[in-house]
Amino acid sequence: MTVTTAPDILSYRLLNIAGTPITLAGLVLAVTIIVFSFVLSRIAVRVIARIRHRQAHGLAGLYILEKLSGYGIAILGVLFALSSMGLNLSSLAVFAGAVGVGIGLGLQGVAKEFVSGIVLLFDRELNIGDFVELPTSPIVRGIVWEIGARATRIRTNDNLDVFVPNSRFIEERFTNWTLDSDTRRIHVPFGVAYGSDKAKVREVVLAAAKALPFTLADEGNRRTQVWMTNFGDSALNFELVVWPTLEAVKRPAAMQAAYTWAIEDALRGACIEMPFPQRDLHIRSVFAREGDAAFAALGYRPKAVESTTPESAPAAPTRNDAVQETLKPQEQPPRKERGGDAG
Repeated sequence: MTVTTAPDILSYRLLNIAGTPITLAGLVLAVTIIVFSFVLSRIAVRVIARIRHRQAHGLAGLYILEKLSGYGIAILGVLFALSSMGLNLSSLAVFAGAVGVGIGLGLQGVAKEFVSGIVLLFDRELNIGDFVELPTSPIVRGIVWEIGARATRIRTNDNLDVFVPNSRFIEERFTNWTLDSDTRRIHVPFGVAYGSDKAKVREVVLAAAKALPFTLADEGNRRTQVWMTNFGDSALNFELVVWPTLEAVKRPAAMQAAYTWAIEDALRGACIEMPFPQRDLHIRSVFAREGDAAFAALGYRPKAVESTTPESAPAAPTRNDAVQETLKPQEQPPRKERGGDAG
């Protein structure tokens, strides 16, 4: 009778891969290494994430380190596990290439998003905390919350998490509202009735906009202005052009509503009429009669009214901010120094 001992069980050959026998002991060791590497990967990611959340600077570099640590430790663990079983990794190159082609054909979408995510981590055009806008239907606006292996998570102001494939940020157009600036200029349209005093409109709207706590003070070329944009069907159309704080920029819907509300309050308080659609009805004839004969047919006798309209004084010139904006020199991007130009 043959007695099987523990060493015999552990040395039992399960299969051969590329001429290398795989024993039960080697398989157990490989699984242990893989489990340990994945646990270590999770611990490293959590530690770096805690450090990143406590820092105020260098967040992009720490986020890249966090992601690469998670991926790198896991991949190295798999390689060490294969080596612990006695496999010669160089001898598996042809086999791995064939398997890789097959997997690539079936998972090329996943591989595409993974590579796109790596590119986004090293590309400084999109960082964690940026406020971005995607021209989808409906438009997606929110803060970049996480760049994952498959998709980028964007959190909107309604506290909704929208997952966008990483390749969308590489292949398609998107707007980064907070890339290299601490604010941006916004335009708030409004209208007043024809005949309104433009100077008074400008005065009360500027005062209302500057009274809001998130409006930046005038400085250099960043100035709060009121533009008259065009002549509407029943209104003079204006725009409030204003520079808000970065925090307000990240809440565009609420910011637009706040300025609109303040403009309406200011115009109503100054007794400036708000426009509404108007139509003039001209009756050419009544019962085939025109003019006074038509009035007589209706039993109406118009009374002669003397004109009491005083002679209109010439309108005083008002300040047109759009002219100053048009004449302002265009800001040019900084030139990059190229090596080898000197000498």
